[in-house]
Amino acid sequence: MSGWPTTTLGELIHVKHGFAFKGEYFADTGDKLVLKPGNFPVGGGIKLRPGKDGYYIGPYPPEFELAPGDMLVVMTDLTQAAPILGSPAIVPGAPIMLHNQRLGLVQIKPDANIDERFLYYSMLSESARSQIRATATGATVRHTAPERIYRVRIGFPDFPVQQVVGEILGAIDELIDNNRRRVQVLEEMARAIYREWFVRFRYPGHDAVPVVDSALGPIPEGWSVGTLDDIVSVSKASVDPARLDPDTPAVGLEHIPRQQLTLDDWGTAGTQGSRKAVFERGDVLFGKIRPYFHKVSVAPVDGICSTDAIVIRPNAAHWGQAVFTASSVEFVAHATQTSNGTKMPRADWKVLGKWPIPVPPAHISESFNDVARYHLSLSETLMFENRRLTALRDLLLPKLVTGQIDVSALDLNEVREKSVA
Repeated sequence: MSGWPTTTLGELIHVKHGFAFKGEYFADTGDKLVLKPGNFPVGGGIKLRPGKDGYYIGPYPPEFELAPGDMLVVMTDLTQAAPILGSPAIVPGAPIMLHNQRLGLVQIKPDANIDERFLYYSMLSESARSQIRATATGATVRHTAPERIYRVRIGFPDFPVQQVVGEILGAIDELIDNNRRRVQVLEEMARAIYREWFVRFRYPGHDAVPVVDSALGPIPEGWSVGTLDDIVSVSKASVDPARLDPDTPAVGLEHIPRQQLTLDDWGTAGTQGSRKAVFERGDVLFGKIRPYFHKVSVAPVDGICSTDAIVIRPNAAHWGQAVFTASSVEFVAHATQTSNGTKMPRADWKVLGKWPIPVPPAHISESFNDVARYHLSLSETLMFENRRLTALRDLLLPKLVTGQIDVSALDLNEVREKSVA
């Protein structure tokens, strides 16, 4: 490793098994989240999964309640390729998280001269995780154990070098996390404005407009009652992935992120499988299989996706209203109630398109379009920035934790000042 001495993780850490929480005490909601391997995305960290996370309402030993800053490592991966086996994560400040049995709590030994951030990125590196995969057991579900993790070898430079490496990579991840929080705030603000204007009818100038009766109840004078079909169309365009140019892969995705209008998780479409739906930038992608109706996103690019998503194309005049109507709690609940099928109930657009909506005058729609496009455009900008930052981190990480990039001459205070700037 570029002249660095090496050591085993067993010289530095102890890995503690989690608790076997009883299934009878699991709940869909609560304030204490039981972490599972599914909460650990490829690339490290912890990801909440609204609608899929399990909360615990029963008694448990207090030692299995995690503290912010604790480090975990995944010891079971449900897929054969095991992309997250051995992946580490740092526990965030909220919500309260519980240490489940398929995860290991990483505890640094008292005499280990190791920087925690450097340890985290060393364990996240492909070098470390490939060693864990190589010793894993199980044909389909892959398992590791503390004893196997202890045999993993990592580079072990002087402590000041560890600190600089940790600070550089940590600064990038902090920028990524900060951008994610900003996207969340922007989307929440836009949703709140939508509800004020189109649900409560408290739009600019509403005080001067009388209220009249309608099929939807009282609405402002000058508004009309329409349906979602009046402001959107559904694209049926599709493509056979086998006919795609293998040398120019198309932008594609199979799964829409949860409760996130800004679509930041896509890759390239493969040439295998069934026909793919074609979408354009600005289209609304609506997951049509229960329980994934809440998976609604606005496409930031042209591409193709699984036909398990409905491609909704808002007309320009009502673009913003269409986006936030399709992603509203009420519309998602309606899709759930009217879905058809037993094993995998599906939404029926012939029903969903008839969803009644209040249609405002043109000047109000135009004003809301300006608001919605501003918030979602800024969210997209942050999302694209995060993709660049993630690519930069993934490029630097293996080179920094193995000493291929020499940081020994860097001043730690200067690194901190630049990361703040």
